[in-house]
Amino acid sequence: MAKYTVVSMPGDGIGKVVLPEAVRVLDAVGFDADYVHAEIGWERWINDGNPLPQATLDLLKRHKLGLFGAITSKPKGEAAKELRPELRDKGFVYYSPIVGLRQAFNLDVCIRPCRSFPGNPLNFIRQKAGGGFEEPKVDVAVFRQNTEGLYAGIEWTDPPQQVRDALATHPKFKAFEHVRSADLAISTRVFTRNACRRIVEAAFRYAKRHGYHSVTVCEKPNVLRETSGMMEEVAKQVHKDYAEIQLWSTNIDAQMMWLTKNPEDYSVIVAGNMFGDIVSDAFAGLVGGLGFACSANIGDEVAVFEPTHGSAPKYEKLDPPIVNPIAMILSAAMMLDHIAETDKAKAVRDAIASVVKEGKVRTYDMMRIPGGPDSISKGAATTTQVTDAIIARLG
Repeated sequence: MAKYTVVSMPGDGIGKVVLPEAVRVLDAVGFDADYVHAEIGWERWINDGNPLPQATLDLLKRHKLGLFGAITSKPKGEAAKELRPELRDKGFVYYSPIVGLRQAFNLDVCIRPCRSFPGNPLNFIRQKAGGGFEEPKVDVAVFRQNTEGLYAGIEWTDPPQQVRDALATHPKFKAFEHVRSADLAISTRVFTRNACRRIVEAAFRYAKRHGYHSVTVCEKPNVLRETSGMMEEVAKQVHKDYAEIQLWSTNIDAQMMWLTKNPEDYSVIVAGNMFGDIVSDAFAGLVGGLGFACSANIGDEVAVFEPTHGSAPKYEKLDPPIVNPIAMILSAAMMLDHIAETDKAKAVRDAIASVVKEGKVRTYDMMRIPGGPDSISKGAATTTQVTDAIIARLG
């Protein structure tokens, strides 16, 4: 009997391509696990009106560990048009299944490491004052509060009267009191003190464990005074227990400028849901883009690991496949860290680093050429070849 059981959720598009590659690497590094397949994503939405089946939730509740590939997600109106005809106009509303997973199991701590691999041609470089170029080392871990904020899903188009009445108690709503409800869309940004504390404490623990020198709260407290203000207030309280680590604060807009001026200055960044999503993608762009962007969604019992890229359905059916599997493989390495299989996790990351540094096996994105059926003829490696090269380094 295997030591672990992992719920495998390929999802949509290239998720079906890259997740099996990660499993090949896990097998090669000697990870003792069985994998159970679970349905999630667009096909389930079209056929059932539910992109997150109860059977998938039941499997995760039982086995606690999940690997997730990617999903296709579309706006409400477009999603409704793609339902089977007999399901249309039946009250089904599309909701992101990965957001649903996070909320179902309170996977409130999202970790997104953004680390540059030496030799990656996609790494950020900058011009030196005296001429020439330099490549600063980027080593940032973004901690994103995963279940609240703007992603909590508390929103309305054409809000009911009781919502309008409640909002009318705030003086700032006076500017909208004459707007027809049919012309009004409202999304709420909800922070709770407990969730702020959990994500900030997780960020400080991570910084201490990995020897990082600072934790930066990246929010917008000068405008979003209540929600961002609560995050900053909690961070100052938690910082008292981690005096050896510096506490910094940046506004999200200014952070977008500074990360391309001096990315090496930053260590651990903590933010609410939306700003954490933004800043993690921005830092990912400095270390190779979404082909290198991994993440963990961690709760008290269940944890799900996923690349942060989308489903890119136009690439799913290409034969041979051309997409970069490294983000998915790095996500699997994060799973190994989570269950204290740290030696295996390090071996996987070291193997990836070796392949990237050698530079002989590169997917189309690493070669800076367009993706498509002719990428291979232009010298790009296939998805399988990249995985094969990583596995060869594990020996």
